[in-house]
Amino acid sequence: MAQVSTFTPHVQEMLAAHPRKSFVTGDTLLACIQACFDCQQTCIACADACLSESDVSSLLQCIRLNYDCANVCEAAGKILSRQTAFQTAIPRAVLDACIVACRACGDECDKHAAQMAHCRVCADACRRCEQACAVLVNTFEPSASA
Repeated sequence: MAQVSTFTPHVQEMLAAHPRKSFVTGDTLLACIQACFDCQQTCIACADACLSESDVSSLLQCIRLNYDCANVCEAAGKILSRQTAFQTAIPRAVLDACIVACRACGDECDKHAAQMAHCRVCADACRRCEQACAVLVNTFEPSASA
């Protein structure tokens, strides 16, 4: 299977074209935004694949966590994409929520990963997003919460 690029050129181009400087340097912000949107799409696709399995009732928790994680990742990606009048309180909170959602969804998908490739792929995406969010939130100044 071909390796998919982790950065879409448009996200990178928009961050570079924005008249405001990013609140973090390097690719940390870009990596996190992309991981969030990648995880969102992967979780939606995993939930859909779970709905196609023969024993859907045994996957209800997985499906629920897929949707919850997708929603949180989408919110995080959108909030992080906005640079104007940036304050850390809300991004920090959404990143913390994204870490929790990705961990929960990844743990649940890991339970099914040996039998279902879509859950293995989703667990991997959740772990990557969880890590990217943790790296980004750790760049915030401890006292810069407002």
